[in-house]
Amino acid sequence: MTETMGRRERKKAQTRRALADAALRLFLERGYDAVGVREVAEAADVSVTTLFKHFPSKEALVFDEDQDHEAALVAAVRDRAAGQSVLHALRDHLVRMRVAFRGDEPEFRAFRQMVESTPALQEYQHRMWLRYETALAAAIAEATGAPEGDLKSAALARFTLESRNLPGTHEDPERAFREIFDLLEHGWGLALGR
Repeated sequence: MTETMGRRERKKAQTRRALADAALRLFLERGYDAVGVREVAEAADVSVTTLFKHFPSKEALVFDEDQDHEAALVAAVRDRAAGQSVLHALRDHLVRMRVAFRGDEPEFRAFRQMVESTPALQEYQHRMWLRYETALAAAIAEATGAPEGDLKSAALARFTLESRNLPGTHEDPERAFREIFDLLEHGWGLALGR
């Protein structure tokens, strides 16, 4: 039974991956608004009903790793090394993400351009990051012993999420993240020499 469940889960993951890959290919070739969900389903050789079992909306096809990113952010806080601060754990996580998914690659630039030029995708991404912020703030509060709904935890979560794109095409993204997180750690006044 466990083997059957494993096979079933693998098949679901393959179908999900095929849908996300087909969607991204079509969206980048023809534009997000020019492609319908029926075309994505056909390209992945599944029904529209199957598509919606895996993705609740057309926008979700673009952000197929949404839940993985949220879980990884929370895990960066909860599973950090003994003695490592929450701030440094988040910084190191963003550096690892940046190294794993380089922002200067043509595929990434095309993806970013598509998201930035499509209002529906911008709105979806905004809602997605708000959810990340809530989960991350809760994890920070828990890790630091702060009360639920702590403003400082929420602020750190917000700053962390906003900082993910700041290095842009910086020649040394790791150094850029260190500078950003040094500012968070030591404060604006110290950064300006005041």
